[in-house]
Amino acid sequence: MNVIAANFPVIMRRDHWDGVPEYSLSPEYSLRFYRPGDAARWVEILRAAYGDDGITERLFERRFGNDEDELARRQLFLCDSTGTAIGTATAWKDDAFEDGGWGRVRAVALRPEFQGRQLMRPLLTTLCRRFRELGHERAFLDTSTKRLPAIRLYWRFGFRGHCQTETDAHIWRAVAESLNSHENSTA
Repeated sequence: MNVIAANFPVIMRRDHWDGVPEYSLSPEYSLRFYRPGDAARWVEILRAAYGDDGITERLFERRFGNDEDELARRQLFLCDSTGTAIGTATAWKDDAFEDGGWGRVRAVALRPEFQGRQLMRPLLTTLCRRFRELGHERAFLDTSTKRLPAIRLYWRFGFRGHCQTETDAHIWRAVAESLNSHENSTA
């Protein structure tokens, strides 16, 4: 079975913040935190990136609640030269994962017309810093095997496959093989 094509859900984790890659934005882009009304921008970005009509402000509220002070501490927006939000990522919290107290990377997305410009790197640098500032010693995220470019980026940022079962280990071996074969074909 082709694990990548089957699109299995996977979890990645980073157990510490040592060695986070440092990337900065070029001057025509900026980062800012959530402001009131940004739920609509979040929906627009995620719909553009993922094409899912199920992405609504109601989903935003289910994922993040409506505490705007908390959102202003945790949710980042990447903006273009006009100040328009084009990307997002959230340094959320999760007390249910493993033994609790984990940070959780949520809703990382970039509008398609801005993809391929390495804009996610400075966004993730800032997100990792934010986790540390908020007191999270570690973080995890969920994605799927079909999102190899995202997995590759998270891997560069020190996130590793989370294995709880032999099935997980099998999936991560297949993902690593795919990542390695891609690296070798582009070398």
